[in-house]
Amino acid sequence: MSQSAPVWLVVLLALLAANLPFISQRFMLVYRLNAAKHLSLRLLELVLWYFLVGAVALALEHQLGQIAPQGWEFYAITGTLFVTFAFPGFVLRYLLKLR
Repeated sequence: MSQSAPVWLVVLLALLAANLPFISQRFMLVYRLNAAKHLSLRLLELVLWYFLVGAVALALEHQLGQIAPQGWEFYAITGTLFVTFAFPGFVLRYLLKLR
């Protein structure tokens, strides 16, 4: 496997995972909720998906070779990118009034 394939896999997985809290009414796609999900629960789920995608990326990096040490700047940038990826789902859920 070349080194670009895992990178694109993580980017596509992050794009999908960032939108899942806004598309699905279930918590983490597993737990059915009795009431509608509030924004605070969706944001918590977004953070959990961020760490899950990060774990997958870490496993892929470990498989390819030595894991590079990261500082706080890396996590600030990837967190911001993950929130940016969540924008289409947020728009569909809260800004567009679909009937």
